[in-house]
Amino acid sequence: MSLVMFQTVEIPIWLFVLIVFFATVTFASHFLFPSVRWFFRRRLEKAVKRLNKRLTRPIEPFKLARRYDMIQRIIYDPQVTQAIVEYAKEHDVPENVGFEKARKYAREIVPSFSAFTYFGLGIRIARWISNGLYDVRTADGHDERLAGLPKDATVIFIMNHRSNMDYLLVTYLAAQASALSYAVGEWARVWPLTRLIKSLGAYFIRRKSRGALYRKVLARYVQMATEGGVTQAIFPEGGLTLNGKLRPPKLGLLTYVLDAYDPEGRDILFVPVAINYDRVLEDRVLIAADQRGDRRFGGKVSVVFKFVLRKVWLRLTGRFLRFGQAAVAFGEPVSVKTYGSKPNPEKLAQDLMVEISRIMPVMEISLMCRVFLMADGPLNQKALEVAVKNVMAQCNGPAPILHNDKIEDLVTRACANLGQRNIIAQDQGRWSLNSDAKDVAAFYSNSIAHYFDEEDAVAE
Repeated sequence: MSLVMFQTVEIPIWLFVLIVFFATVTFASHFLFPSVRWFFRRRLEKAVKRLNKRLTRPIEPFKLARRYDMIQRIIYDPQVTQAIVEYAKEHDVPENVGFEKARKYAREIVPSFSAFTYFGLGIRIARWISNGLYDVRTADGHDERLAGLPKDATVIFIMNHRSNMDYLLVTYLAAQASALSYAVGEWARVWPLTRLIKSLGAYFIRRKSRGALYRKVLARYVQMATEGGVTQAIFPEGGLTLNGKLRPPKLGLLTYVLDAYDPEGRDILFVPVAINYDRVLEDRVLIAADQRGDRRFGGKVSVVFKFVLRKVWLRLTGRFLRFGQAAVAFGEPVSVKTYGSKPNPEKLAQDLMVEISRIMPVMEISLMCRVFLMADGPLNQKALEVAVKNVMAQCNGPAPILHNDKIEDLVTRACANLGQRNIIAQDQGRWSLNSDAKDVAAFYSNSIAHYFDEEDAVAE
């Protein structure tokens, strides 16, 4: 019997390779990988601990939880379980089918936040792109306002949505406060953006999905994040403005947040954020969608690629001019406690949008576009200076966030910007609006129209 045990057994090479492969995988999964994960997990925890010392709002444990654990927590939540049962009854399928559907939704929504990717890569990219394209400016008291936010409250930035640059701009400006968790649309669900965006802490939303099970999974994630103190950023307009005006707020995410509010628990602070640009990169794409009456953005990857290459070449040859200013104004925080034990989402949303419109930065390009739209004919330098002064005097709002330059310097700079973009043209020392650029001028003028006409505060 013992001799039989030591006899040679011949097997095909492919079978031997397969056995070795599975043995290696088994050894790694049971012994090697757990040790490696534990090693890196400890290093990560130490790095986050050092990082939290310099952040005004430390990263909450909820945001650092393993993605697998968060998915399990959501799909076994009692409210989600009840939604699964109702889904199975409604569609006449076994409950395990509904359970797998909920798991799919949770895997799609839950991010895989990486502090290293966010602060080591994301912030640097956001700062480099923002400062490379724009002269970034903030209202007075920006740093003090962020630093003064209570650390025991959940903070949610409520922002208008003018450009996809909004994500990068606010991420960069809030870098000293904390890591922001964004809700992003389906545009970001493409390779290779998906993994990068999830590692930055963003979660995906299906704009067109109205299924009860999906909404419940999404609601519970948002509510758990709110209860866990995660700093979030929400665009209540639900999408980019197509005509430059603020859009009416949508209540979906805000309702989910308020449903998680416990009057006896942690406070929720909403920080209004107003964003404006001298140039919106997608302006003509947005205007075209508005003229068609849809939200199908006709931008092509090839066009974007050519645009980027051209700007890089101009930068390398020293001929690149930045796109003017990008300005961000942070309003006073609004405590949910001021709205009672059961806050009304519609009332809160309207109040926040009014505050955003009140603090909207007045850009020099917006002023100049308004001047040209109101002009009866071509204007020379002196006439433009007088017209800009008159418009600024009529502005029923805060002081514009502009360079501390003289009016003549403002007009010269703005005319050069608009002329380079073929929005205005010069003839015999006088500037006039190009006939085919009136819609573009209106787009920028609309961003400050509410300062001159209260009825234009929010687009219908």
